[in-house]
Amino acid sequence: MADQFGQQVTAVLSEDAQRLSGEEAVSMNIAAGSAVAEAVRTTLGPRGMDKMLVSETGDVVVTNDGVTVLEEMDVDHPVADMVVDVAETQETEVGDGTTTAVVVAGELLEEAEELLDQGIHASTVVGGYRHAAVQVADVLDDIAVEVSPDDTEILERVAKTAMTGKGAEAAVETLAPMVVEAVTRSVYDGQVNLDTVKISTFDGRTIHDSRLVDGLMVDKDVPHPSMPTDAEDADILVYDGELELRETAPGASVEVSNTEEYEAFVDREREELSALSEGIIDAGVDAVFTTGSIDDKVVGDLAEAGIVTIRHLRDPDLEKIVGTTSASAVSDLNDMTEDDLGHAGTIRKEKVAQVYGPKSAQPEKTLVLTDIEDANAVSLILRGGTQHVVDEVERAVEDAMQAVAVTLREGVVVPGGGAPEITLARALRESAESVSGREQLAVEAVADSLEVVPRTLARNAGANPVDAIVDLRSEHEGGTTSAGIDGYEGTIADMHEAGVVEPESIKRQAITSGIEAVNSILRIDDVVSVGELAVEDQEEEGDPGNQNPYAGGGMGGGMGGMGGMGGM
Repeated sequence: MADQFGQQVTAVLSEDAQRLSGEEAVSMNIAAGSAVAEAVRTTLGPRGMDKMLVSETGDVVVTNDGVTVLEEMDVDHPVADMVVDVAETQETEVGDGTTTAVVVAGELLEEAEELLDQGIHASTVVGGYRHAAVQVADVLDDIAVEVSPDDTEILERVAKTAMTGKGAEAAVETLAPMVVEAVTRSVYDGQVNLDTVKISTFDGRTIHDSRLVDGLMVDKDVPHPSMPTDAEDADILVYDGELELRETAPGASVEVSNTEEYEAFVDREREELSALSEGIIDAGVDAVFTTGSIDDKVVGDLAEAGIVTIRHLRDPDLEKIVGTTSASAVSDLNDMTEDDLGHAGTIRKEKVAQVYGPKSAQPEKTLVLTDIEDANAVSLILRGGTQHVVDEVERAVEDAMQAVAVTLREGVVVPGGGAPEITLARALRESAESVSGREQLAVEAVADSLEVVPRTLARNAGANPVDAIVDLRSEHEGGTTSAGIDGYEGTIADMHEAGVVEPESIKRQAITSGIEAVNSILRIDDVVSVGELAVEDQEEEGDPGNQNPYAGGGMGGGMGGMGGMGGM
């Protein structure tokens, strides 16, 4: 009956459409998802390796941040994209653990393939995987340790763990306290608001020269030399647009026949510009921030009136100024009210970096807004020897901030180093005994899959992964549930004593989302494409170095591939 239905489907497809079904479709999908996991497996842990990703335009990204690697890769296989979604969701929800999520998903797929090869139906595997997913939260709750919001030491350990193995690792002792202070300062009325934290990056100097600035920093200088750069008790206008004359209709022109008409036209323009300046000055503002340009005459008027002015503000800066100063972005001065104005206790100019010209060194200036009511705004200034370095430091710090924020929200952490995965694997093997039928094998497969995390940590550290797993199991059976892999040496260590801890939700999200994504993939037994599904082996075309990454195993090719992975 199923075969008859498949023939009917094929009969109604267009000539260009192709279809894979049954074992062929499942095998191709598993291979695609596993390939994504394999691409990031070696980045896991303190000894994880970096990836160099080169775009078509020659832009280079060097990173071992899982979600960054996957986002930069040119993934166009639909199932591979589902695995990438696991990492992106992990990044959005909890900020870290993206590599773990993808590696676990890849291992779950490989374990599922073995079960399918043994004749176990995909629905049975999915049922066993779901049974295992239900137990994850309960087991993690049993090993979780509560953290109070003022436990700075634990919060700094969380930040260090999130940054370890990334570009910021060399300066975690410098960066971790700044990250914790920035996140804790963002807490208002019991809620964490990372919008009050601004990250600014400057290449030059070393990572250790990074620092925390009290206030919201705007990387801009005033547009007029006589304009003030400081203000006290400042009312702030945020203008979304340009403070210039309105352009005439496209193709329109103005004709003047004599000097008097020309002068009258110029006078009207001046009057319109003066009206813009007067509207701002009469509102009693002390500072103006605009997203667009400002006419030179308006700039001069505002400078003469002593109003701090910044133009060409970027959208992220606009959002932070609006969010922290309680201002409303105004697009029409005629509709502006006093309630639209924001407020800052102090605006000051500060030198952050030094810009060297061909003849002399000229200081680069930025403005800092401080003493903002109901918003403990802070800015993190990150430094690095090159732009590639500082970009990676920024990614690491953002992950650390998210991890600390999640810890403050939930108040619980678990040991790192693969310790939770071993505890979960042990608990799942015990619970599998109570599962009837072949689903028991699927539950045990999840247990085996979770051990990929400590196994990969040991391998990346140069240790024997088999010996490491055996020793870890022994420690956990002896009652040491915090035993994990020392990611530097590949040896067994107590993760709490080593200071390697993570928010519980990072582990929970990584494992449960991985299981859910894999279940979705396993339920697909028919793939219909409007274009080519199979890709001829490139070696037959005389290009042995550019084979489809999903080729092999009798699959043909795959629906697209993963390009853009230069240097990997």
